[in-house]
Amino acid sequence: MSSARSYAIIGAGMMGCEHIRNLALLDDAHLVALADPHPHSLTAAAALANQYGDTPDCYSDIQEMLQAKKPDAVIIASPNHTHFDVMQQVMPHSPAILLEKPMCTAGEDARALHDLVQGYTPPVWIGLEYRYMPPVSAFIRRVHAGETGPVKMLSIREHRFPFLPKVGDWNRFNRNSGGTLVEKCCHFFDLMRLILQDEPVRIFASGAQDVNHLDEQYGGEVPDIIDNAYVLVDFAGGGRAVLDLCMFAEGSEQQEEIYALGPTGKMEVKIPAGDIVWSPRDVSGAVRTHIDVPKSAMQAGDHHGATWFQLQDFHAALTNGTPPLVTSLDGLRSVQMGLAAQQSIATGLPVPLGFGGGI
Repeated sequence: MSSARSYAIIGAGMMGCEHIRNLALLDDAHLVALADPHPHSLTAAAALANQYGDTPDCYSDIQEMLQAKKPDAVIIASPNHTHFDVMQQVMPHSPAILLEKPMCTAGEDARALHDLVQGYTPPVWIGLEYRYMPPVSAFIRRVHAGETGPVKMLSIREHRFPFLPKVGDWNRFNRNSGGTLVEKCCHFFDLMRLILQDEPVRIFASGAQDVNHLDEQYGGEVPDIIDNAYVLVDFAGGGRAVLDLCMFAEGSEQQEEIYALGPTGKMEVKIPAGDIVWSPRDVSGAVRTHIDVPKSAMQAGDHHGATWFQLQDFHAALTNGTPPLVTSLDGLRSVQMGLAAQQSIATGLPVPLGFGGGI
């Protein structure tokens, strides 16, 4: 049976264009449609698709696109605060869905969407692609293989540039983005759960908006998104994780660094260096391994090749009828953890999480 499938993308901005470039690397993925209410974004994205040999039809209306093209798969890359509404428009047409992170901006919407997905037959995949960066994937495999022993301490550091401009400046405000610890850091809360293979029970955070966007105004409003934070997470099995976020550190040599420490040693991974460093406790010396990433995947996006590798697995789930590897539960948890961290910053208090084995 042919593995060729038709794709549509809703949201023709920065992430939508990243998906255009990466879909072009998949031989059996055919981009047939783009939808976006902003004419300039739509025109620019269509021109990009043309450069890669695709000629998608363009629509300003989602329903018109879905009824006309009936795509096998839909990638939703619209602004965060539209995800819940867009998903409810798309699901009645029964395509496979890759929903970009964060799943939703409000906890109640994320929970409701997770419940809706349970009765949906095609795969619904949440775009938490940081786990697909090849060096990070290799790091996780080695930790899960037991090199460190049971992880007792996990540290994730992201020191990076400020939020980029978006159409309508939607990402400058918590009400649209879900807040920095949802919008950006859902990736890291997802990685914590994935690496530790456990659920969080308590979150304590400290953070603020200290540097970025303070001299900006949109409709008379100053942006309210934080630009730095420390987040400490206790897990049910006794492991602890910490996030160190700074978004006024564009001069950093490494943007992301992850450290896992267990009874037999320390494992770390560095992005963009692409290096994994193993430091055993026997002090025999650190061992550095470089993880290569295909040049085409690196050039197709801004996530160290992650989008390309994620799309390969999504396409395989679509064609083989297998379950998604990044589920709506993963999306729900990453949103809940981000919201809890922001609540902790607002109140100055730790926030308990009663997930256990359920929701």
